[in-house]
Amino acid sequence: MTNENENELLTDDVLTQEEVVVEAAPDQETHPVAALTADLQRLQAEYANYRKRVERDRSVAHDIAIGSVLTELLATLDDIDRASQHGELTGGFKAVADQLASLTNRFGLEKYGTDGEAFDPQIHEALMHDTSADVAVPTASKILQPGYKYKERILRPARVSVTDPAE
Repeated sequence: MTNENENELLTDDVLTQEEVVVEAAPDQETHPVAALTADLQRLQAEYANYRKRVERDRSVAHDIAIGSVLTELLATLDDIDRASQHGELTGGFKAVADQLASLTNRFGLEKYGTDGEAFDPQIHEALMHDTSADVAVPTASKILQPGYKYKERILRPARVSVTDPAE
């Protein structure tokens, strides 16, 4: 190409870009009431989002606080279970233990873990392993310490003895 043809192509490209810029920025004359209404709607939406976020954060903080208190009570609940298994839970102490169990149930504390259920590492902690031809899948054969959860959150995994299938 000649220099003259190249200059014409460059000039055409520059004009095309300038035209696009002019077309991309149209005049925006808005009515002041419409602008203020849009600002008000934006502020209302921001405030509604803020309120929702604060309520969600408050609810999460509430659940965390209850979960931490219930976690601190787990050792006491274990002692009460052991006393009950040995027949030492009688009289006034039994009434207090029943009230404590009722209170923790009302708050949503759930005890889980039964002998013979399938081993799940998400909710069980294996302390011992054994093998047997009697099982087809890894099984929590003995619950050494029950697990507790609060609102689908594991406070303490169930500590179990696992029986694996024999190969």
